[in-house]
Amino acid sequence: MSSNTHSLQILLDRAVTQYNRPDFIADDPISIPHRFAKLQDREIMAFWAATLAWGQRKTIIQSANRLSELMDHAPYDFMLNHVEQDRARFESFKHRTFQATDTLWFLEFFQTFYRKNESLETAFSRHLRPQDPTIENALRGFHDDFFDHPYAPERTRKHVATPARGSTCKRLNMFLRWMVRQDAAGVDFGVWKNIRPAQLLIPLDVHVERVARRLGLLQREQTDWKSVLELTENLRAFDATDPVKYDFALFGIGVLRTT
Repeated sequence: MSSNTHSLQILLDRAVTQYNRPDFIADDPISIPHRFAKLQDREIMAFWAATLAWGQRKTIIQSANRLSELMDHAPYDFMLNHVEQDRARFESFKHRTFQATDTLWFLEFFQTFYRKNESLETAFSRHLRPQDPTIENALRGFHDDFFDHPYAPERTRKHVATPARGSTCKRLNMFLRWMVRQDAAGVDFGVWKNIRPAQLLIPLDVHVERVARRLGLLQREQTDWKSVLELTENLRAFDATDPVKYDFALFGIGVLRTT
């Protein structure tokens, strides 16, 4: 390891320690699923919060709270037991370009899925082989399953990304980080066991991208799926078993402090 690489790792590891801690939770969308104890409640609210995660974090949290209210703060029970008439209350919900049509399809997917499956993990892990180096196949398969219905709204596809379109899949990668990563800090949940932290990919938002480029960790000019793979591979040089822990470092440096 060169001296420059070693110095960079020290910087990143210190930033992980600084930001991967419980006081990070309160102002982040991950605070939403942290309010729930039941696995399925956490999964549903984490997926909602991650899906809505663009714009100001305060607004994201407000929108996710509103969805929780609409589900009577019992999302899993609501998904299993609500009837068609109960969906009317969601018709006025919107978050930026996420509109009623999108919300109603999410409800349809969740209800259909949870009436047949115990955990949302299955929707991703069944597309993943143990030898797969990353979660790419899981993301592709989940997207295809999510819209595997003749009445699936075309407009909603922009809210559930896939590597097949070259998307960075930022929100899905963040959701999977929440559910898969586990360490003593207690920010991420680590409740899914059929996907390894080593297979996760970096949630590439504008702040992470900016800092990664400044630190020389990302050279690709475009911001796309290949950029995600490049950055994650470079982060594996610092921790091959848990490269996405450096999301805390890059995001924290980019948003929570000035360097």
